[in-house]
This record gives sequence, C-alpha cells and structure tokens, in this order.
Amino acid sequence: MATKHEVKQYLAYWFQLGKKVMTNNGSASLLPQPVIQGDRYSQEFENCWQQIISPETGDCYLEGTQETIAELLTPSWEMSHCSRCTMPVPMRSLGMPPELCPCNDLLNWPNTELPAPRSPVNNQEQLTAIRDRLNNVSSTSR
Repeated sequence: MATKHEVKQYLAYWFQLGKKVMTNNGSASLLPQPVIQGDRYSQEFENCWQQIISPETGDCYLEGTQETIAELLTPSWEMSHCSRCTMPVPMRSLGMPPELCPCNDLLNWPNTELPAPRSPVNNQEQLTAIRDRLNNVSSTSR
C-alpha cells in the first residue's frame, strides 16, 4: 500500500520536472513552485497537497497518468521506480502495472546531466549523521 508520504513525495518529484496535477476532471491544473524550500516542502506545495487530498476538489491525477490521487491512497497501489528513468511510479499491488510512466511524454527526460528531483534534506541531520559516523570510525581505530 502506498502511504500518504510516498504519494506526496511522488507528486513532489514530478512537480520538479514540470508535471501538473489535473483537478476538477481535467478543467484546472496545479503546479506549485517552488516545491522545496530549504529542508522542507514549500508552503505552496503544502497548500497544493491539501487541495489535492480535499474531497471538495474532485478527482485529481498527475498529468499523463490515469490513476487518481485518491486511488493511489488505497491499498491497491504501491510506489515503485520506473525502469527507464528511476522516478517514482505507482504500481498495482495485484494485477497489471499502469501502461505508461509519466516520463513517457517528457522529451528531455531522463537527463543525467541535470540534478534529479529530490526530497527535502535537513542539513543539520545529515551533518550530525556524518559526524556520528566519523566519531564511530575514530573510536574503533584507537
């Protein structure tokens, strides 16, 4: 089962490549910018996420896909990685996978010369983890 966190991360990655979420049966779209701000998702992205999961918004789906975000939040779906571009894609827990990855209509993707989309990173946590690893290495070599 895809968790809310995984679906949110899936959307954040695709938003970073310019994919939109279609709302109200395709009559409107959402593309928050920026997606990441420092060590967290931007307020624009958080507001967009709240709108996407709100029942009042109606069916929402990532541009170029057929599965609604509400469907992805059911036990029938889990997140995997596209074999072509390694971006997150939904897969049915049972049965056939979706026909296409959202990367299918991106002419310049995958592009290994650009940084890949990412999740927010807490620099302080990362530096603390590096320090702790270095301390462990130095204490075991004494």
